[in-house]
Amino acid sequence: MQSSKNYYISTLIKYLKPLWQQSLLLLILLLIGIGLRLLNPQILAAFIDTAMSTTGYAYAGAKFSRLIQLALLFLGIALATGLISLLETYLAADIGLRATNRLRANLTLHCLQLDMSFHNNQTPGALIERIDGDISQLNDFFSRFAIDFVGNSIFAVGVFIALFHIDWRIGLTAIAMVVILLFTFSHFNNIVIPYFQAERESSAALFGFLAERLSGTEDVRSSGASAYVMRRFYERSRDLFPKLVKSQTFGLGVFSAWSVFFTLGKTVILGMSIVLFFNNAFAIGTVYLIYRYIELLEQPIQQFGRQVQDLQEAEAALIRVRELLTTQSCLLDIGQTTLPDQALSVSFENVDFRYPTPEKDAIANDGRFAIATPPDLVLRDVSFSLSPDSILGLLGRTGSGKTTITRLLLRLYDPTQGTIRLGGVNLLDIPLATLREHVGMVTQEIQLFHASVRDNLTLFESSIPDARIESVIQEVGLWNWYESLPSGLDTLLAPGGSGLSAGQAQLLAFVRVFLKNPGLVILDEASSRLDPATEQLLEKAIDRLLVGRTAIIIAHRLATVKRADQIMILEDGHCLECGQREELATNPDSRFAQLLQIGLEEALA
Repeated sequence: MQSSKNYYISTLIKYLKPLWQQSLLLLILLLIGIGLRLLNPQILAAFIDTAMSTTGYAYAGAKFSRLIQLALLFLGIALATGLISLLETYLAADIGLRATNRLRANLTLHCLQLDMSFHNNQTPGALIERIDGDISQLNDFFSRFAIDFVGNSIFAVGVFIALFHIDWRIGLTAIAMVVILLFTFSHFNNIVIPYFQAERESSAALFGFLAERLSGTEDVRSSGASAYVMRRFYERSRDLFPKLVKSQTFGLGVFSAWSVFFTLGKTVILGMSIVLFFNNAFAIGTVYLIYRYIELLEQPIQQFGRQVQDLQEAEAALIRVRELLTTQSCLLDIGQTTLPDQALSVSFENVDFRYPTPEKDAIANDGRFAIATPPDLVLRDVSFSLSPDSILGLLGRTGSGKTTITRLLLRLYDPTQGTIRLGGVNLLDIPLATLREHVGMVTQEIQLFHASVRDNLTLFESSIPDARIESVIQEVGLWNWYESLPSGLDTLLAPGGSGLSAGQAQLLAFVRVFLKNPGLVILDEASSRLDPATEQLLEKAIDRLLVGRTAIIIAHRLATVKRADQIMILEDGHCLECGQREELATNPDSRFAQLLQIGLEEALA
């Protein structure tokens, strides 16, 4: 694996390279500011020496004029330095935000591309903390650290040259002091980083817990579990607090020790300057110049010291970001076969499947998942075929494996054994993006975003024309609702789709599938939570949706199953029965015929 140091450098280069123009301008401003900061003490030293010089009365006017010139020059340079500093701050903030937003987007995309084994073992709050919280820690790392390191190094070299020019002993002492400080930083840096890393991990766990519990506030309150939630919150907080104290204490302790050491070094150099002054080695203005340069040298070193804590936090965050970015999906996306834009056949050939079980906290340690005690098979030797333009009614009790089949068709998981084909092509040979373009799915739970109606229906695909969206809205029976919207397709939906009925949300999901125009449609009990009137409206939308498409319908209601050409009944992961609906319905020995007599809802509850 790439070493930490090389990884930090490569990360900086990768995300600052597109911002090279802004970074170059920031560096130029930094160099100009360094020059002005080195020049101002020279002017002030000249002012002191001019004021202290002993001359006759006739020279007083010229002396006063010289002092005025030096004072105005000093003031002009100070104002210019302040203006450049303001521009530096703006550019640094802009660079930092652009770089971290790009990294945040890349990390988000990477997580979205990981398989469900990863997401099933991550709470939303923990992922948010890792994607947003950790990367927020890197803002200064991208915006200021590299530039400040270069600038402070150049400035320090300039100060050393100036001090050597004054007296080699002063310059040598200053270099020795800085070298010892840098050595101390390098030594203590490796000690402190693990404390910051532990703090970030504990913080992610706390935020994950809060997000999960706050999303279930109604259930927590109605079940009287508030005391339990608070107890768990205190436990998480007690875990975070000592780690936070340790990381902050060690970070600030190192910085404080450096400040004390620098003060001692400055005292030594100032003492040497006073001795040299009394030995007539240089004038009083030069003593001030040495003192001022040492103070200016203190500024980048102190700034470097303050950045120690930022760097420690940045390194801890980068370690966690690297762990997340190096987490690989269990699904290999190497297929190159395309699918036709038409109804697609489906076939399962001796498919077995069990859900992977990760070891506890494996992702927090090394980013990899390992199988613990293997769970039981969810699907066992399942085989069936579905011809294009036909409809499969999939029946079975809860936990029988119905939804698992749909997840395998979308390649959210790969089968443990066996082969799945779509349009006659092995799913492993189809690119994931292509596969999911040709498979549309509507479930009981509809995810709606806090975005415009247009973005919710097109899933942020800007190439779909508004006329096409409005045509589909009318086709599924939502036109009256659409006409009531204050801003049409630009109307902003509330977070989570609050304010919409379950039927409206389901119909919006149908609009999504219509716009996608897939060759295979999966309806996972899409109408099970609706009242009869809304279900009737939804049934009309289903009739339109299934025209010219292959479909798999998971249902508990008889009305939905009546449109199926084939019926398959699952029980404990086995295919108990599969065949043409009419043949099974007229066969008194078939399980499907028995279900029709008993009633689907009662028998499959």
